[in-house]
Amino acid sequence: MPVSPARAAAFDILHRIEQEDAYASELLHSSRYSKLSSADHALTTELAMGVLRWRSWLDHLIAQSSSQPLAKLDLEVLTALRIAAYQIVFLERVPKRAAIFESVELVKRARKRSAAAFANAVLRKLSAQPHVAPSMAGSHKAAELADASAHPLWLVERWLKEFGPDIAKQMCAYGQHPPQSAIRVHDRSIEKELTAEGIELAPGAIVSSARRVLSGKISNTRAFREGGVFIQDEGSQLVALLVGRGSSILNCCAAPGGKTRILAERNPEAKIVAVELHPHRARLLQKLVTAENVTVVNADVCELPLTQQFERVLVDVPCSGTGTLARHPEIKWRLKTDDFADLQARQLAILQSAMKHLAPGGKLVYSTCSLEQEENEEVVEKALTARPSFQQLDCREELERLCSEGKLAWKDITSLTRGFYLRTIPGVHPCDGFFATILQKT
Repeated sequence: MPVSPARAAAFDILHRIEQEDAYASELLHSSRYSKLSSADHALTTELAMGVLRWRSWLDHLIAQSSSQPLAKLDLEVLTALRIAAYQIVFLERVPKRAAIFESVELVKRARKRSAAAFANAVLRKLSAQPHVAPSMAGSHKAAELADASAHPLWLVERWLKEFGPDIAKQMCAYGQHPPQSAIRVHDRSIEKELTAEGIELAPGAIVSSARRVLSGKISNTRAFREGGVFIQDEGSQLVALLVGRGSSILNCCAAPGGKTRILAERNPEAKIVAVELHPHRARLLQKLVTAENVTVVNADVCELPLTQQFERVLVDVPCSGTGTLARHPEIKWRLKTDDFADLQARQLAILQSAMKHLAPGGKLVYSTCSLEQEENEEVVEKALTARPSFQQLDCREELERLCSEGKLAWKDITSLTRGFYLRTIPGVHPCDGFFATILQKT
């Protein structure tokens, strides 16, 4: 009997993530799965993202029921076991027998027929035991919180040290649930159209011009297909607003284009150069950002073929993405502590190169979607030490200006700042974790 389309798709996505370092969100929205029915696509998303969010907890349950160490299992077998375990523990609407049967069929589909009996035995044993989804309520120590929240211990230990137990617990909890989508609507009249198509919206919690999606699927609407509305986290929108206004703007590492669109909307008369290193992402940027005042350049920021200087520069560097684990849970299983040194070196090189293109008196915004000091404060401090002609400005002043203009919906500005820096923290704020600072060339 063939495996259901949803479970087969979830299996293939999870396997590719392990084998190719792919991202679930990109695969789920790729053309390969566009023909799935709405119900099948929803189940595929639930299974793939659920397994990624709870992987360590699922592995713990599987290990208790397995006669073989997990390290000795073929990846295909382990992936099928994880899919079944997630359904058994977290999806009450799915009959256990269906979850078991289909995962055994997934093992056979993956040409691991010899392991089918083993998988069946493990899952029957697992399903016969009572299981309750883990709770962080009584978790006080790092190991307890890591186990209960299905986060790597080393990451939880870092967050406890950096943010304290209360905030660290909120961060871990936020990452274990699908985040609420936020959109930016180019034309406000489109909101009525979205409502007519069954989309329920609420005002932005952080950015006044944002809208939160309470129900409905934005990607199914005409406005989304035609580029009239864009999905963009409110923290990301806020970073773009920090850039302010200028007659010439350079946006480094600009794909996929959300921040570039905001810069173009706020600065319709400005000349904006959006730089992207990777050709395929530059093509995507060109497709998604159609404003006439935006020029897309496919180049390395560190070897930028431009001699002009700009009044405003946005440097949104590639980073670990630890502020986006609710959207990209695979990151927590992929990231290693050794990665931060390489990331910092790349980020510092990009920032210092971008600083060369800032005009005297101009302002530069450096940002990441990381929660880690190595990628944030340490990069800024090293860049300022190397270039004494730059000074750091207080983000609070820009946030207060945005508030007075009605652009900022979040009134507790103190919670958005740490020293001179902007910090949005998942769980504390209803958005991804972003870091930003404003530098000025004196």
